Amino acid sequence: MKKCWLNNKTAVVTGASGGMGAGIAETLIKEHGCTVIGIARSEKKMLEFVEDLGDEYKDKFSFKLFDVSSRENWESFAAELQEKGTKIDILINNAGILPRFTRFDKYSYEEIEAAMNINFYSAVYSIKALLPMLMESDNAGIVNIDSAAALMTLPGTSIYSASKAALKGFTEALRAEYKGKIYVGLVCPGFTKTNIFRNQKADDNKKDQKLMNLVSTDCDKMVKKIMRGIRRKAKLQVHGFDAHSMSIANRALPVDGQEMFGSVMKASKADMFSDVFND
Repeated sequence: MKKCWLNNKTAVVTGASGGMGAGIAETLIKEHGCTVIGIARSEKKMLEFVEDLGDEYKDKFSFKLFDVSSRENWESFAAELQEKGTKIDILINNAGILPRFTRFDKYSYEEIEAAMNINFYSAVYSIKALLPMLMESDNAGIVNIDSAAALMTLPGTSIYSASKAALKGFTEALRAEYKGKIYVGLVCPGFTKTNIFRNQKADDNKKDQKLMNLVSTDCDKMVKKIMRGIRRKAKLQVHGFDAHSMSIANRALPVDGQEMFGSVMKASKADMFSDVFND
């Protein structure tokens, strides 16, 4: 095991039952000897993850099942850790949802609140609840997994982009406020091949799946990039061809760049974008 600040730490990882969250948790355990507490809602997926870890590593992982968008759940979790005398060093907020691509007027209040609560408030609540314990660590870290949508807003992503932009601003403020005390990292990945597309029409359309596969980064590859950045305590990570393109276009052409991406989405005639452009 190479010398690294992550080695033998205790980490809390949200959205750990699959996708990038599971990949990050596995890397922390297998490559850095970390003890990981995974947070998710599916017991079935968590048990499958434990089985996949194997006998050699399963003792390094435990999990808690709760809704991360609930403040009360985080407060109860923090109280439980304190009662058990469990010390934590790292918090990685990875849980998130991607609402269906559609025009703003077509979202229900329930969809709006779910996106804001899971994508933004879950990180606020987790950090608020666990910050006192993190401050006790001699080498603590907070990493918020955001999205390229925080760098540029695309048509059909009004609520998703708003939740991710809020997370970006919140993380940047934390980074400045706790400089020299806690490492705070912001990760803005582009589309990644995970089940985050479960709310999209692409799930049932081979043409749309082909489009998403074309622009999306393989999950394992994305995890490797993210972990490389965390190891060197990168303050900002942008990964994926689409994410870099959106970042550059938004800085160079804040309005025209967005319209250009929107034109490409419309020209694709993908079913998953139909609610955005068809009246």
